[in-house]
Order: sequence, then C-alpha cells, then structure tokens
Amino acid sequence: MVKVRAFRTLENTFRRMGFNHVAGVDEVGRGCLAGPVVAAAVVLDANRYIARVCDSKTVTALEREKLYRVITRGAIAWGVAACDPVEIDSINIHQASLRAMQRAILSLVPLPDVVLVDAFRVPDLPMAQRSVIHGDVRCTAIAAASIVAKVTRDRMMIELHVTDPRYGYDRHKGYATRDHLDAVSRFGYSDAHRRSFRPPTLFDRIHQPETGG
Repeated sequence: MVKVRAFRTLENTFRRMGFNHVAGVDEVGRGCLAGPVVAAAVVLDANRYIARVCDSKTVTALEREKLYRVITRGAIAWGVAACDPVEIDSINIHQASLRAMQRAILSLVPLPDVVLVDAFRVPDLPMAQRSVIHGDVRCTAIAAASIVAKVTRDRMMIELHVTDPRYGYDRHKGYATRDHLDAVSRFGYSDAHRRSFRPPTLFDRIHQPETGG
C-alpha cells in the first residue's frame, strides 16, 4: 500500500471555528478472528507538528512504534479502550467498535471540543463530531489515532501469544491467515476467539462432511 501523509487541513478548519481541542478517533481489529477490537482517541498539539503521520496500515511495525512514542509524548491528550471477544459476541463487532471508540473519547482529559471519526458516527457523545470518509488517510488526528490503536492492539496480541503460543498471535495478530486457520483446525477455538465471526474457509474446515469409504 502506498504511504500517503495525512494532513491537518480539517483539524485547522475546526480550530478556526473555535474548536480548540480537536480529537481524532479510529479503531483496529474489526476483521479479526481472535482478540479485542481496540480504539484510540488523540488530541494533537496544533503547535507541535509530527512528521510522517499516516494511516497505520501503510507503515511498518517499526515505524508505527516510533510514531507511537512521538504521538503519545506530544499529544495534548490520548486514550485507548477495547472490547474483548465476549463483549464482541454479545453485541456484534460493529457495536463493539463504536463502544470502544466512545470509551476512548470519554477517557480523554480534557474532553475534546469536537471529534473527527473515521467513517462512523459514535453514539452518545457529549460533544460535536464529524464522520470523515477515509479519515485515516485524510486527517492527521485520525491517522495518529489509528497508529496508537494499532500499536496497542499488536502489543496485546503479542502478550496473548506468550500465554498461549499455539495460534501464532505474534505473527498474524488474530487475523484469519492460513496458519491461523490451520491452528484453529488443529486446536479448536480458545477463549481469545470470537465465536460470532467464522470465515467461510474456517467453517468449511471444521464442518466438512465425512465421505463414505
């Protein structure tokens, strides 16, 4: 994927309108077979430019770690929140993503004046918000949030791998890769897996009908 630097144009527009603290929010892990969905909210300092901030999917793990440190040290406020597999299964992944974003936003101190959200509208917020299509590419605050969320979730999956190395979470981070599906076929689901999300390939492997001999 081509790396495209995000811009502060939208944030600056809101600041000129009188919204001093502009938060960006994004989530990661929606399409995973295992692990939590994690959201981050970030209020960047308008006077402290951070170079090379872009969509977390377009940078390497090493670059994300470096940007994470710069973002979290220089931000006015930042916060992360997660919904675990049990909660995801109880309310569905979309609602869990919205709930994680809401929690991340409400954890900010001070609370932002306005929130820029990647593609969605977050319910029950006490401040103004705007949904931004492709926000992690267009908006620096959202791109920064995507990096913080991605690094946080990757670290959680690596910790999960330490406690249960059978599935290779340190490699695929819970996504439905071939080796992950192979591990599920061999060991079955663990407590970290989402029962409500079963890719067709996994379903076919587990429930393949027996053939007569």
